[in-house]
Amino acid sequence: MATEYRLRSYEFRREREAGWQELEVLVKRVEKKGITSLDAAELQRLPTLYRSVLSSLSVARAISLDKNVIQYLEGLSARAYFAIYCRKRFLGKTLLHFFRQTFPRSVRRIRWAVTLALAVMVLGVLAGFVLTKNDPSRFFSFVDADLAGNRTPDASVEELQKTLYTPEESGTGLARFATFLFTHNARIGLLCFALGFVAGVPVLLVLFANGAMLGAMWAVYAAKGLGYDFFAWVMPHGVTELLAVVLCGAAGLSLGYGLVFPGRFRRLDNLALRGRHAGSLAVGAVLLFFVAALIEGLFRQLVQDVDTRTAVLVGTALMWLGYFTLVGRKRAGGEPGDVDEAEHLFDAAKVPRAAP
Repeated sequence: MATEYRLRSYEFRREREAGWQELEVLVKRVEKKGITSLDAAELQRLPTLYRSVLSSLSVARAISLDKNVIQYLEGLSARAYFAIYCRKRFLGKTLLHFFRQTFPRSVRRIRWAVTLALAVMVLGVLAGFVLTKNDPSRFFSFVDADLAGNRTPDASVEELQKTLYTPEESGTGLARFATFLFTHNARIGLLCFALGFVAGVPVLLVLFANGAMLGAMWAVYAAKGLGYDFFAWVMPHGVTELLAVVLCGAAGLSLGYGLVFPGRFRRLDNLALRGRHAGSLAVGAVLLFFVAALIEGLFRQLVQDVDTRTAVLVGTALMWLGYFTLVGRKRAGGEPGDVDEAEHLFDAAKVPRAAP
């Protein structure tokens, strides 16, 4: 009986093994170089061989063939399925597509949330600035004493000016403040994204408080006639860094809006679909934090001229404005790139609507 079983397994493999090996060669090439590495004849041959392997697997299971053969056919079938039906993207192409399509389109898709998040942060900056300017004692309501160091309302003009124009070692003076700003803003940005899952209201509070801290520090320098100097110091990297915080806040607001106002869609479905675009914003924001760190770490220490700092500030702002306004307007193939949210997306995704 055992001999008959082995003979049956041997004959089964001998009759079909050439096709399996041919399919494996094609699949390996697709896995390494992509589907475009196959010529026309091989492209026609690939699905035929795939169906043949599926048939062999079905027969092998039905007659309880050698377990090793069944496992081999299962693995080969799975690999062939991904080679045929799943589009493989290489890392470089994936990143290029993210920056050329996914990221800017995700920002435009929730531009209402981006505008609201930006407005709340600007309002916080103005509030912190005005309140601290009118009553310097309020400064410590917005800025931690350990962070402020000697940059307080009682500091002299010379002390504040020294922090702006004297390069210092990492961990001291304004360099310490810059490092704090980066880590603080990155933490605030990710917190804003996470707070979207609790209806989004805390996001507005966090954005306002973050803006108020910057406004209070700005007011200290402005009171000594160094307001523009401080602005020119913090904003070359601050444009990118604060933009990242705003995008995280916008992502959180979008999630919160989907939970509070689901409309005709179920809340979980709303959250799932909005979460895809919010996740794209969060990933893009992390990359913006990295860019801001590079500008801060290299440019700030090397350039002390106010006009040059201002030029970089304006150039950075215009660059991001152009990027998020113009890039990704059309998909590959000329299809419209921007969709205005919600209904079209849900219809396209076939997400079931909630019962009225």
